[in-house]
Amino acid sequence: MIRIAIDGKSDIGRKRDENEDAIYFSGDSTTPFSFIVIADGMGGYHGGATASRLAIEKISQRLLILQNQTFASCTPQQKPQVLKSEILHAINDANQTILDCKSGDNRLRQMGTTVVVAVIWEHSLVTAHVGDSRAYLWNRDYGLKQLTRDHSVVQNMIDSGALSESDARTSKVRNQLTKAVGVQASVEPVISEFDIAGDNLVLLCSDGMTEYFSNEDIEYVLSTHRPALECCYMFIDESNKMGGKDNISVAIAECLQPHEDMQHPADNNDEDKTVPYSV
Repeated sequence: MIRIAIDGKSDIGRKRDENEDAIYFSGDSTTPFSFIVIADGMGGYHGGATASRLAIEKISQRLLILQNQTFASCTPQQKPQVLKSEILHAINDANQTILDCKSGDNRLRQMGTTVVVAVIWEHSLVTAHVGDSRAYLWNRDYGLKQLTRDHSVVQNMIDSGALSESDARTSKVRNQLTKAVGVQASVEPVISEFDIAGDNLVLLCSDGMTEYFSNEDIEYVLSTHRPALECCYMFIDESNKMGGKDNISVAIAECLQPHEDMQHPADNNDEDKTVPYSV
């Protein structure tokens, strides 16, 4: 059975007065089912933090219920569709909850949030995202793959050829999203499925990290720094050293196939990694 270890952290950065990011991850060493959720809120003082917290709560609660009560009883053929359906409903639940909350408080009328989700079960990875928080997959044989494409103005400019990826990281419109949770009456996340046979690292992060790290930089760190889960702290520390203009959230799932002659890097800490959301 695949072995999964997860770690992550959310940091306020060096310039913000409040952390508007939120993060939750859950792993159970007795079952091959784990997930990570990161949300990057927007909407001014309190609004962004409220939106990201609500999104994390709604999505993680639904995935925990699925993990504990329903998923194991599904057939292998049913599991992919059930999982994608649950993620879709979870994100839409979060969208409606945020809309309901902001309608009752004029101070929160501008709030919304990005969301990126990764669910690992057996040898499959399902991702979903809205906004510009990202998911990556790293494998020693194939290198780094960005699994999500930003819902942002600069990404549209890159796609049209009007802007290079390096220039996008310093563009004045780099924080302008084309899609977010809690903004419109309905939301359509992009949901994708990937095979993760072999040993892999799954990385989720907010744009407080990718503002400073190119994909080449990320690949270099993931391929050279060990223990792998400590890359979370390295990415945050280095982002702060380079300015820390935004909140920074990073989580990594280390997915290892069983090898009789290999000791798991996390064997010195066998406790399940499950943490509540943080804001």
